[in-house]
Amino acid sequence: MNLYMTSGTPEFMESIKKKYPNDGLFLLHGTGNSVLIHESTNKTVFQVPRKYEILESAGQFSNNGYFVLQHIPMSDEGKSIFEHKYTNLTPTAQSEPGFIALRVLKPIKSDTYIILSEWSGPSSYEVWEKSVNLDFSLVADKQNLFTSAPYISTYQSIKEEEDF
Repeated sequence: MNLYMTSGTPEFMESIKKKYPNDGLFLLHGTGNSVLIHESTNKTVFQVPRKYEILESAGQFSNNGYFVLQHIPMSDEGKSIFEHKYTNLTPTAQSEPGFIALRVLKPIKSDTYIILSEWSGPSSYEVWEKSVNLDFSLVADKQNLFTSAPYISTYQSIKEEEDF
């Protein structure tokens, strides 16, 4: 199974989702951009997707959650270490209140792995993150496993209204 992502303005991402209503696309809204996610064993409907192999999967995405994408750029030497250490997160995530879904994603044409999780809210994610010690900056200082600094991006599946 693969997961595909594409990003752009909220309006453009919404137009793609409306164009393909039966393809199970999930629209996530962040600060400044939106992301569409498509899980499939077939080709994606996106013209220029970022493609990932799903290494671990738990739960089903919903249309009203809080999404966290942990971007972890790995060196060739670090990839096997990452896959060994971070492909058994399901048991700890599923036991946390507020857990909805988890995907550990291996990049097909880049060096950046993604741990994608969906929660009922930010506090649920923060409790889990501390319990499994997902602070990659601690490892980055001690080992040359990363090609650049890991970072986190967060999204809501419901677009917040803008203040005028």
